[in-house]
Amino acid sequence: MRRLILASQSPARLNLLRNAGFAPEVIVSGVDESGATGTPSEIALELAQLKCRAVVATEAAAGAVVIGCDSVLELDGVAYGKPKDAADAVTRWQLMAGRTGVLRTGHCIVDSVTGQEVSAVASTAVRFGTPSEDEVAAYVASGEPLVVAGAFTIDGRGSLFVEGLDGDHTNVIGLSMPLFRSLLSQLGIPAVSLWP
Repeated sequence: MRRLILASQSPARLNLLRNAGFAPEVIVSGVDESGATGTPSEIALELAQLKCRAVVATEAAAGAVVIGCDSVLELDGVAYGKPKDAADAVTRWQLMAGRTGVLRTGHCIVDSVTGQEVSAVASTAVRFGTPSEDEVAAYVASGEPLVVAGAFTIDGRGSLFVEGLDGDHTNVIGLSMPLFRSLLSQLGIPAVSLWP
């Protein structure tokens, strides 16, 4: 069995992989995310590639299949990653309430044996509800929106304030499982071969 390495500290991505039968190792890339520019899709893809390549370059990744991901929320053509602080998270929710944004997740997979790399972006439309000021304050006080792209989750407390999705829900959690399988197949690796 090949080793699978997740180049991310995201507990949500780790849970998605575990729930789908994988047993990934986690190696955090330490990539500085502040320098990425371009469209929201380009930013998400560039950061996913940088994270994946940084981990592939380590001795610990020898022989493994490595996946790196990065998510941003696109609203009015602007990319929103993690909020800077609680005040920023409140401002985000004032902006998002009652509107639809697009969650863009860049995915990059490298087979460290062959050096082959594949990457793509998955996009899912997210329809936000209109939480009250008190609800937003309570949500921000929970700390959850401070550590995630777009200042919301659909697999936690934030699910209360999301009215619906158009597209793959696992992408909004942080890693599109259908895209993961598709990218692995482009590398000639059946996803099920990575199950322990």
